[in-house]
Amino acid sequence: MAAPVPPGAPRATNTPPPPPNYNPNYQRTPDSLAENMQNLLINRPPSVPNSTPRPPPSYIQSPPSHSSAPYSAPQHSAPFPRGVPVSRPGPSPGPQSGVLARPGMAPTGPPQSTFPPNMAPGRPSGYPISQALPFGSRPSIGSFPSPMGGQVTTSSGAPPSAFASSSAAPPGAFPASGLSAGPVIPPVAAQPGVFASSPLSTGPIIPPSSAPGGPTSNGPPMFASAVLQGGPRYPSADNTMQTPVGPPPTMMSTQAPSQPPTMRTLLGSTAPNVPPGPPVQTAPTAMPFSAAPQGVPPPSGSPYGLQTWPMQPRQVAPPPTIPGSVQPPRMFGMPPPPPNQSMAAMPPAMSQTGAPLAGPSKIDPNQIPRPIPNTSVILHETRQGNQANPPPPATSDYIVRDTGNCSPRYMRCTINQIPCTADLLTTSGMQLALLVQPLALPHPSEEPIQVVDFGESGPVRCSRCKGYINPFMKFIDQGRRFICNLCGFTDETPRDYHCNLGPDGRRRDAEERPELCRGTVEFVASKEYMVREPMPAVFFFLIDVSMNAIQTGATAAACSAINQVITDLPEGPRTMVGIATFDSTIHFYNLKRALQQPLMLIVPDVQDVYTPLQTDVIVQLSECRQHLELLLENIPTMFQNNRTAESAFGAAIKAAFLAMKSTGGKLLVFQSVLPSVGIGALSAREAEGRTNITAGEKEAHKLLQPADKTLKTMAIEFAEYQVCVDVFITTQTYVDIASIAVIPRTTGGQVYYYYPFSAVSDPAKLYNDLRWNITRPQGFEAVMRVRCSQGLQVQEYSGNFCRRIPTDVDLPGIDCDKAIMVTLKHDDKLQDGSECAFQCALLYTTVYGQRRIRVTTLSLPCTSMLSNLFRSADLDTQFACFLKQAASEIPSTPLSQVREQVTNLCINILHSYRKFCATVSSSGQLILPEALKLLPLYTLGISLAAYNSW
Repeated sequence: MAAPVPPGAPRATNTPPPPPNYNPNYQRTPDSLAENMQNLLINRPPSVPNSTPRPPPSYIQSPPSHSSAPYSAPQHSAPFPRGVPVSRPGPSPGPQSGVLARPGMAPTGPPQSTFPPNMAPGRPSGYPISQALPFGSRPSIGSFPSPMGGQVTTSSGAPPSAFASSSAAPPGAFPASGLSAGPVIPPVAAQPGVFASSPLSTGPIIPPSSAPGGPTSNGPPMFASAVLQGGPRYPSADNTMQTPVGPPPTMMSTQAPSQPPTMRTLLGSTAPNVPPGPPVQTAPTAMPFSAAPQGVPPPSGSPYGLQTWPMQPRQVAPPPTIPGSVQPPRMFGMPPPPPNQSMAAMPPAMSQTGAPLAGPSKIDPNQIPRPIPNTSVILHETRQGNQANPPPPATSDYIVRDTGNCSPRYMRCTINQIPCTADLLTTSGMQLALLVQPLALPHPSEEPIQVVDFGESGPVRCSRCKGYINPFMKFIDQGRRFICNLCGFTDETPRDYHCNLGPDGRRRDAEERPELCRGTVEFVASKEYMVREPMPAVFFFLIDVSMNAIQTGATAAACSAINQVITDLPEGPRTMVGIATFDSTIHFYNLKRALQQPLMLIVPDVQDVYTPLQTDVIVQLSECRQHLELLLENIPTMFQNNRTAESAFGAAIKAAFLAMKSTGGKLLVFQSVLPSVGIGALSAREAEGRTNITAGEKEAHKLLQPADKTLKTMAIEFAEYQVCVDVFITTQTYVDIASIAVIPRTTGGQVYYYYPFSAVSDPAKLYNDLRWNITRPQGFEAVMRVRCSQGLQVQEYSGNFCRRIPTDVDLPGIDCDKAIMVTLKHDDKLQDGSECAFQCALLYTTVYGQRRIRVTTLSLPCTSMLSNLFRSADLDTQFACFLKQAASEIPSTPLSQVREQVTNLCINILHSYRKFCATVSSSGQLILPEALKLLPLYTLGISLAAYNSW
């Protein structure tokens, strides 16, 4: 158990500083990642006599990030928002040892502390995974949420360095079906300390690049209340050094590769002999080691045709449509032959059992696929030529032009061509799901979402499935009727919505109506969508003032952060605030303007709590601003001699809920110690968990389960009355997050975790997190439903919400950082060549009291070919499915088994691709589909996180 750190004292460390020439990107064990790749056991042969055992796996830690670029806004949805929260980074409070300041930024923000030259104030910080990532960055492979928090924040590292050598590979034969065999890695003989290049290598081996130079950042810039009055979340073109406003930026490398890295053989033994033949010519845009069908060169503009790998900066042009004809899936590891040239058969390099003929095989870590940051901006049209365009990677910087399908920021599918049957999906080993982020932040260069008002009649909907009007509903009979693209039912067009059809069969006013030409649109909700008047924007602050919170400085940090963000709350008479403090009792405050100073009202009963006043506890911000600011300044002084160590956390949030019950709103709780008295009191389970691990019982995962159901029952009641709870845990001791996090997870909230809390470095982070929490785009009392075409149905929702009925998701609070995964399943066979539609409808209340319906529609083609599924797979959402699978298993399954289950998911996908789409290859070669070539690397990142946690 960590000892308390007094206020103002820096955190001591025994770690020596790195030498001046330290390179964090240098791998001291070049084969460490290669040995992990062997752990995937793709087509691993049975044990062979006289064979040596496989070396134990070793794991690589992501190198630290570097950043000197202007601040970029986050995009994409965090992988999955469930997990035990870890330390949330934020702005660095001041100069730190070994950290360079951001160029052009003056240290502004909350009150900072000064330190002696030899004192380092706290731990470094990075980008949180709870928020969507900025354009051009990719999540750290070590980031691994577990299911216990609301929304989780943690640090991230920079993507691995680019590939460092170039070579070519011998061509191989294609199967009779004409499909390419996949990325083939020829085995070569190993030499101690030397990586042998392929005989076809065209250049020298380039060692891995050193760490990029330039200034680094240990977090977002410091803020001052005078400069945080809003503004764009992206830097303007004419002022790149303006003060950023928004979530903490990620740290990115600022050094671009000097030349396009290429590929060479991945195995460290002698290359097999290749039959002589004409020289292989590779087009400038071709990917090294990519293959094409015999005599049929792939189209140059195809999104799945030949392209440079690692990816070159894309041109700002819309990608073409998915070809309708059958094409062989791209393979990683084979060069394209010239036109009309036959492919030479690949000589076997393995024995019949699959064991290497000469020495143990090694994979060159420099040739392993890895994420490469792309600095260019991609212009993406969602549909072109009446066909859906595959979306760009979620971590790339792209600008979307909505031409019928919704932006991939709002909804993505794991496979961009829907399998016609459930058997085809099972054979592929992949999962069919949607990742929905309905309030995601758009790029500043994109068109805003259009708002459509149908008046008292409300938006046009299907009378059977209640689907909303969208660009894929077909009008017939001169526009008098329309066919629903979700259920196929034919409806009468409302008389005031009628319009004649043009020669192409579309309505003549289709381009003038956003709901008929845009994939995302927002409707103004009519009165039939309201069961009560829209709720006001209520913010209630609940602060821990127990002895531990006072002594560690957590109470003072919370009061200072709240006092600074008051000016950022929405203006107007609908904004209401309230405040309370608690230790072993609960203290409410009457903020009525008629009083000369705030009046404290104490509730001593923590078993049967109540609200002392039905009014005047929550009042309009405009009436109580002075009293509130005065109270926040005096709270640390009022309780500075408090000697009460107990905390009535459960009773306090119950009492605050009773005060908010009539209105709903956001409850922001600042907790510092383990709840020990009153409703929902918890006991320390830390010692029990350590005993289990020491005794070898391997039941530490049970600590990730809630201690009881008391807080869960309370959370369901909170969600029913539209109260969203966010918890800021500022502690230096054990806190049962598994039990506390049930409340924010059920109410659509979030958990921020600062452990061990430092009064030196964490107040700035706390302020930054709190400010973004209340200023980001968000909505209250939301209800969401996802509809899909006939033949598919929703199987499961995953995320932070409450479900009282099977079809709807209740969200007391939702914001631009929240994403929900929707798992789908087949209930009928789909027709090959047809299109399958998905529609997400979110009914919510804005912070200004307006009821809106945001509708996002996505239409994708159906296919009956397995190769098309692998070609159109989406890496980011498939990996999000892996995270969801791991997060759902961790509370009830030992981490070692979770690692094995997640690894098996990846193995099943790669094995299916090898078996059905890459049949002509040696049994010892690693075959990766082009769209999922980074999936093994991401899977190893999950295994590394689980291993470190264990």
